[in-house]
Amino acid sequence: TAGTISRVGALPLFVDIDPATFNLTGAAVESFLRTDCERRDGRVLHRRSGRTIKAVMPVHLYGQMVDMDPLLTVAREFQLRVIEDSAQAIGSADARGRRACSQGDIGCLSFFPTKNLGAFGDAGMCVTNDPELAARLAMIRVHGMEPKYYHQLVGGNFRIDELQAAVLVIKLRHLDAWTRARQENACFYFGAFERAGLKEIVTLPAALPGRHIYNQFVIRAPNRDALKAHLGQSGVGTEIYYPVPLHRQQCFADLGYLAGDFPESERAAAETLALPIFPELGREQLQYVVDCIARFYGKG
Repeated sequence: TAGTISRVGALPLFVDIDPATFNLTGAAVESFLRTDCERRDGRVLHRRSGRTIKAVMPVHLYGQMVDMDPLLTVAREFQLRVIEDSAQAIGSADARGRRACSQGDIGCLSFFPTKNLGAFGDAGMCVTNDPELAARLAMIRVHGMEPKYYHQLVGGNFRIDELQAAVLVIKLRHLDAWTRARQENACFYFGAFERAGLKEIVTLPAALPGRHIYNQFVIRAPNRDALKAHLGQSGVGTEIYYPVPLHRQQCFADLGYLAGDFPESERAAAETLALPIFPELGREQLQYVVDCIARFYGKG
């Protein structure tokens, strides 16, 4: 997400996450805009860099939507565009049934093979309800041409190829069923962790109103790295999303962020672990995952 900002010559600026959902919140964005920025000559300026703030990019992480209403209220007050990163959240919805990608100025979807709706290779999509933005996006994806061979701006070849589109058309028919299976697997996990007496030890995903599609089932766990090793030795695949927060990545070292600047992001990087959640898992396999975790913490 942050790389897309840097690649167009803009400056990514980070805000800490909510510890329960791992998502951006309207309150955190508002605090940043009022504390670290100032309004001058009709613009919102970041005090430290002197750069103009143009947009907010909420990421609907792990399949759960950001609470968009407070964020949109702040964005409107400061006249900022909202670009939703819904790469992990296709089909997720808020408590009112509004889907990810439907509320910002632009919504971005990923069809990378690991996503809930994945192509055979790389693919993605941008969506918008703004006709002018739609026309500009269409132009950017084909080298900035309109009409053919007349380049109005510098774009690129960002068109999805026919093979990827064909795969997605077929897989789209199954997306709702796959999502239901993920949700059922998550529901089983919640019950199994409680039955195993683990809910006081590990922190399960926040169960907020709305439609969580569980691209990942992410827990917080004491001694996370040792637990991951134990599960691996037991034949259970897990992953850490993500071991290094963005503000501490080497590629963003020039932004000047320090350890401790975003404590919730850093704590999440040290504590979180994604468990198997894919639709084809059986109940016995899910129970085995929980049993292995219980044994690690002396509950088995």
